[in-house]
Amino acid sequence: MSWFESLILGLVQGLTEFLPVSSSAHLRLTAAFSGWEDPGAAFTAITQIGTETAVLIYFRKDIGRIIWAWSRSLTNKAMRKNHDAQMGWLVIIGSIPIGVLGLTLTDQIEGPFRDLRITATMLIVVGIIIGVADRLAARDESGGRHRAAKQRKQLADLNARDGLIYGVCQAMALIPGVSRSGATISGGLFMGYQREAAARYSFLLAIPAVLASGLFELRDAMQTDHVAWGPTAFATVIAFASGYVVIAWFMKFISTKSFMPFVWYRIALGIVIVILVTAGVLSPHAAESAG
Repeated sequence: MSWFESLILGLVQGLTEFLPVSSSAHLRLTAAFSGWEDPGAAFTAITQIGTETAVLIYFRKDIGRIIWAWSRSLTNKAMRKNHDAQMGWLVIIGSIPIGVLGLTLTDQIEGPFRDLRITATMLIVVGIIIGVADRLAARDESGGRHRAAKQRKQLADLNARDGLIYGVCQAMALIPGVSRSGATISGGLFMGYQREAAARYSFLLAIPAVLASGLFELRDAMQTDHVAWGPTAFATVIAFASGYVVIAWFMKFISTKSFMPFVWYRIALGIVIVILVTAGVLSPHAAESAG
């Protein structure tokens, strides 16, 4: 991997990680369209350490409160009713599905799931799901001609059942094209949560899974000679910087705006990929790494 490739791929990772468009799909497609070798699941996981570091810094106050309250709740029964302490447990519960599936589907994640036909299908299907969820949320928030606006749930209403459902939605993002934020936020909208609340929990929920995945891949990568460490580290720093900017912008955007621009983008991109693969212009395995 060249330094220029790492710059572009780092930017792609940072710009798309928190938007409901699938960062793994865009890394895969950037390599395919550019004629580069597939950066691979390991590169994606390691650079995600950069984007999750951006989450840690942006939500540092929330995370600090959650860790402090959760730690105290282990020995202080009275603290177990504290919202921040409960949030700590809910993040743990929500992380179970992706932890289990991530370990059991490793071969599929690094192999068959990277087929561009699967990526295109997921871009379109999940795009439609996000669009439906967005419309339902908009209808509740605006009310309607003959009824008042419906009060949607906030993070204080989150319970173990909803946290587990969020976790299942997050686990779907193991398939390129799904989008971690798109799956979890739309899942939250279907369950009746406010946009900002759904996004906030989505970002907090991603921290354990992404950091664990990144460190796991980092450990394996250190045992091989096939990793371009300089460019990979550079891409991780770029992903951190661009990711932080995107988080700040996205949290403001979702409080007042619709997800429909992302929905139409996903569907259009998926259709383009289907056309190119069907016409033989692009191989479904284009740019895949030989190793």
